[in-house]
Amino acid sequence: MHYRELGTTGLQVSEIGMGCEGFVDHDGIYTKDFLDFAETVGINYLDLYLSNPEMRSTVGEALQGRREKFILQGHVCSVWKNGQYERSRKIEEVKAAFEDMLERLRTDYIDVGMIHYVDSMEDWKTILEGPVIEYVKELKAAGRIRHIGLSSHNPLVALEAVKTGLIEVLMFSVNPCYDLQPGGEDCNDLWDEKNYAKPLLNMDPEREALYEYCNRAGIGITVMKAFGGGDLLDEELSPAAKALSVYQCLHYALTRPGVATVLAGAHTLEELKRCMEYCDAPEEEKDYAAALAAFPKISWEGHCMYCGHCAPCPKGIDVASVTKFLNLAKAQGSVPETVREHYAVLPHKAEECIKCGACEKRCPFGVPIIQNMEEAVEVFGSTKKL
Repeated sequence: MHYRELGTTGLQVSEIGMGCEGFVDHDGIYTKDFLDFAETVGINYLDLYLSNPEMRSTVGEALQGRREKFILQGHVCSVWKNGQYERSRKIEEVKAAFEDMLERLRTDYIDVGMIHYVDSMEDWKTILEGPVIEYVKELKAAGRIRHIGLSSHNPLVALEAVKTGLIEVLMFSVNPCYDLQPGGEDCNDLWDEKNYAKPLLNMDPEREALYEYCNRAGIGITVMKAFGGGDLLDEELSPAAKALSVYQCLHYALTRPGVATVLAGAHTLEELKRCMEYCDAPEEEKDYAAALAAFPKISWEGHCMYCGHCAPCPKGIDVASVTKFLNLAKAQGSVPETVREHYAVLPHKAEECIKCGACEKRCPFGVPIIQNMEEAVEVFGSTKKL
């Protein structure tokens, strides 16, 4: 298992995390088996968005004696009413649901307290100006949650939220189809086939700006819906009319700026094992570039996907990393110190480009790499001695 820093929280999280689908299916009878496997292979990040009391109790029982081996992402504002899960901003309901979560999970704290499902600006304003955010701050001050998070499908709302400086972790839907869609308040639009009927060109700029801001500001992204609810794995169901593999979906999400872990919504232990096999899969099986380039009615022409097909450079330049740092700087409108420092430690800089064009010939997306290298020299300056 490979581990990444979760933004600036200080937490080291497994690249492959777990959603709670497997804890709910089959009446939760395989919950212990899921956690046993996770502990064995080093999966340490669990998302528990559902407020089903039986699920919480079953997970709590399975966590006994090994709570500290797992990082729990629990949701604030996820409540259980009339026998079903609901989202609530009513503070008394929110408080009662949180206390129930701690009690049933048999723990006195949650590592990441995720403000649940914020997809509209009005909803975010209600949270920010009302009692929910104050309650979350109180929980953090008391050590009952260690870090404040927020879950969203809308890049416009998510960016507004993370820019407040209150949010340390963002749970966001990331996959190569949803990334083409503009932000909106109805998450159903992300998988509505009518929104894929017309040609789609390149990543939505608001999503790109969100990922790059999180990467720059040290806000860790935990990924949901990497497989689009399974649709991306089935050619008949995929919005792109082409299927991707499990490895390709995981690799796409893990190569987005700011991403720390992908929460695999595995319904069976076999599905979770398949996700775990990604860690040892050969690079050619993870490679998503050719598959994305072949999607009908969808084009990433001219857009760097950080896929690495441009390598190797005869001068040793890590073209994908240079391009990523360049994009971060362009999105900011200046060069943040952290980006400058990351660029500075690259063993080979953009100024070493000899404009041979080998990288551009290999790029599946027609990225003007030589032009990008020239821009990088302008942005970061030259280290060549006169």
